[in-house]
This record gives sequence, structure tokens and C-alpha cells, in this order.
Amino acid sequence: MANVQTFFMCFMVAVTVVLPASAQLSAEFYDKVCPDALPTIRSVVEQAIQNEPRMGASLLRLHFHDCFVNGCDGSDLLDDTATFKGEKTAKPNLNSLRGFDVVDQIKAAVNSACNGNVVSCADILAIAARDSVSILGGPSYQVLLGRRDARNASFNDANIDIPAPFFNFSNLLSNFQNHGLDLKDLIVLSGAHTIGLARCTNFRARIYNDTDIDPEFAASLQKVCPITGGGNNTAPLDATTTIFDTVYYQGLLHSTGLLHSDQELFKGNSHESDDLVRYYSYNPDAFMADFGASMIRMGNLEPLTGTNGEIRMNCRKVN
Repeated sequence: MANVQTFFMCFMVAVTVVLPASAQLSAEFYDKVCPDALPTIRSVVEQAIQNEPRMGASLLRLHFHDCFVNGCDGSDLLDDTATFKGEKTAKPNLNSLRGFDVVDQIKAAVNSACNGNVVSCADILAIAARDSVSILGGPSYQVLLGRRDARNASFNDANIDIPAPFFNFSNLLSNFQNHGLDLKDLIVLSGAHTIGLARCTNFRARIYNDTDIDPEFAASLQKVCPITGGGNNTAPLDATTTIFDTVYYQGLLHSTGLLHSDQELFKGNSHESDDLVRYYSYNPDAFMADFGASMIRMGNLEPLTGTNGEIRMNCRKVN
């Protein structure tokens, strides 16, 4: 594997997104109160990805799973207690979400850099996601900040609101639309699968049952994902799993999407999403720019601002 340091490139993208005034999010939110906050977070993320390149995808996924369950409020970081059941043990997250220790490291480092509890856990997820993308070769879009942390979480909503790997296209589009996002956001944000791994349990049905899959690709995966057992064995989501690029879309054109939900985005029969998949597969610059814009839109889903919520001292528990 090439040294991940070779991917520490910065693809700067200017993105302008009009936000509702009530959102109260700003790219300059920490500039005066803690100018060292963002550089500190990036430093910890860089080290984490150097230690384990897969961690970039894990941190990006934490932000996605946070935002899709009642908004970007850090709720998926809360541990269960004797009297509280959070989102970590919901089906989409159990034995799947990871990177919590890195978030703990970021929180400790940024509290030290800021001489106090200044940066919310929800903002840490948004910044760490952007930095992960940038470090692995993707766009360094401008993150809007000022979120506060939830004092609660919803196990039930996490089971309902996070799109599943077995979803068909209509399920996927409805899910995104229910979150105020559109077809373009669906295609662009699915491109995050250009990095990371998936567990056998999430692609087993595809490689044994689906017909829209390259036979050689399916056969190679069956060696690491048997019909029974091996549910936690992993396979890369695309052929360049530690580089943020457009190989994910190119794979869909050749019926080598790893997840059923991935291949649903490209049917090759003038399906409404086909043109976008083709477009991004051949236009990496457009994908990078649009990914930043869609991440900003997703990051603006129902943030807690002002005096709502809190800024947790420990991202795993309420104050």
C-alpha cells in the first residue's frame, strides 16, 4: 500500500451555499474564540489516518450517520447507560460505526488548545469528516460551524432513518428527500464510498443473489464472504479504497458496485440516476466541487444552535 502521506493533498474548492438565517452556522465561528481549533483537529485526524488509512472513511461515516438521525448534533457518539439507550447499538451502527477513540483524542486535544470546552462534538464530526476527505485526496470544502450537542439520542430513529445497504433506488431517493436532500445529493454523497470497507453481512446477498453484478467480481468476493459465517470479513468499497477519487462511479459502470444500494444508482437503461453516475465517473473536478456542496447541505440538517443543546465535555456522555 502506498504511504498515505502521498495522499495528503488539498483540492481546494470554492463552494457557496445559501443557508436559512436561522441556521446560525458560520465558517468563522471559532476564529476568535479558538483560532487553533481547526488546525488541532486536522493534526489529530492526519495522525489517525497515518496509523490506519481506513480511519478517514470511518470518521466521514460518523458524520453522515449523525446528520441523518435528527440532525447533526453528535447524538451517535453517546454511550448507552443503565438508564439511556442511544444510537450506537442500532442495527446500522452496531459493530459498524468506528472511530470513537479518535473523536475522544480530538476532543481532548482541542479542549487543551482552546483552554476550555469550546468546540462541540457535532462540529468535531463535521470538521473531521472534511479533513479526512481532504487528506485522502478529496476537496477541502469550507465547513460551516456553530453546532451544539444533543442531550439525547434515538435508537428507534437510527434504525429507521439511515439508508440500508439493501435499499433499492426508490428507497434511497425517498430517504434522501425525507432529509431535504435531492437526487444529485444522493449520487454525490454516495460517492463517499470511494473510500473505506464494507462488511460481508452487508454485501452477501448481492454477491450470491443479484444479477446486475460482474460474475468475476462476485466470484472473487465469495472467497472472502461465504454463504454462511464470516459476516465481519471486509472488502473495499472500490478499487482505490484509500484514495478519494471517482473510481467508485467507474465501478458502477462495470457492475462492480459492492453494495446492492451502490449498484442501484446505475442501471444502464436510461435510469434517472445513470447520467449523473456517468458524468461524475468522467469528471472528477465536478465531483469534487459538488461533493463539498452536498456535504455542506447535509451538515446543515437540523443543527442545534444558540442556547439549544450543550457543548459536551466528553463526547460519549451528556454534561
